[in-house]
This record gives sequence, structure tokens and C-alpha cells, in this order.
Amino acid sequence: MSGPGPDVRRVVVVHGYDAAPDRHWFPWLRERLEAEGVPTDVVELPEPSRPEAGAWRAAVARAVGEPDEHTHLVGHSLGCLTLLRHLAGLPGPWTLGGLVLVAGFTGPLEGLPQLDRFLAEDVDVSAVRANTRRRLVLRSDDDPTVPASATEALAARLEAPVQVVPGAGHFCGSDGVTRLPEVLEALRPRGGGPLSR
Repeated sequence: MSGPGPDVRRVVVVHGYDAAPDRHWFPWLRERLEAEGVPTDVVELPEPSRPEAGAWRAAVARAVGEPDEHTHLVGHSLGCLTLLRHLAGLPGPWTLGGLVLVAGFTGPLEGLPQLDRFLAEDVDVSAVRANTRRRLVLRSDDDPTVPASATEALAARLEAPVQVVPGAGHFCGSDGVTRLPEVLEALRPRGGGPLSR
């Protein structure tokens, strides 16, 4: 397999609720990308079991800084909303090379009422849609945490294609997902690839 596209020079990964940089598929992705010469930062979010929207957004802002066409961002679960909030709040003009959202959603989830406060404020994704060159949303066909409809709705708002990964649950280590080749491939845009243009 060839390495990432020439426009992928930096990747920032944002984990979700009750997670950490050394869990799930994040170490595998960072190791693979860095082996191919792409600096990759998996953001360590404060109090991952008791997330606070402002603190998470500040941590993401520090890690991402000012995006450019060579920056690609990857979010998982609650990290997707955090990334979207950061990008939506950036003063224009700005350009982001690519955005890959895994099991993303933006509204309250019936199974996680403890996150209602975090999720109370929606996000206007129009600037993200307009300023991000390539977008892709991944979902599983058996996610016990985030309904497929919630991830599909996010993809529709972003005008992003959806790729379904069979049997991946919520893309966690406990679901057996410790590597996620679909994300690595998404960061290798070739002639259109799976990411929208």
C-alpha cells in the first residue's frame, strides 16, 4: 500500500467519552501514520469520564491550532462534536484538508443521559461544510451506543459520504476494534477516493 496523499502532512485525532489516546484504534493509527512520515497527535482530553464542553474544546483548539489544506482531523464519537464546535468557531477564512468522523453525532442520545448537558448546544456546521475539502463519516451496522440514524443525520448535514464498517460496534477496543484501516485509507486520497471533494 502506498503512503498518505501528498497533501496529508499532519493529522490530529480526537477521542470520545471515557476514552484516552492509548485506547481503541488510536495507537495503531498514530503508529501507522508516523511510520509513513505523517506527524500525528492524539489529543488527551481532560476528564474523559466527566467531559466539560469548554475544556474539551480548549484542548482541541490547542492541538489543532489554525488548520490548513495539509491538516486532516479524525474524530471518534463525542470527539466528533468537539472537533465540529472548534472548527465552527474559527474566524474565516480557513481551509481544512480533510475530516474523518467515526460514529459521530450531534444531539442527545437516549442511552447516555449523562451527556445531555454536553450535548445541549447544537453546532452550525455550515462553515465546516464550506471550508473542508474532503469529508467522510464512518458508522458501524451494529453500534449499540449511537443509532445509525444519528450518524447518518450528521453526514447529511455535512454533505459527506457515509462508509459502513460491518460489525464494528462503537469502534472501541471492547468491540474488538484495535485497528481501523478504513480511516487510514480515507487519509490516502487517490483520484477522488472515499472522501468527498
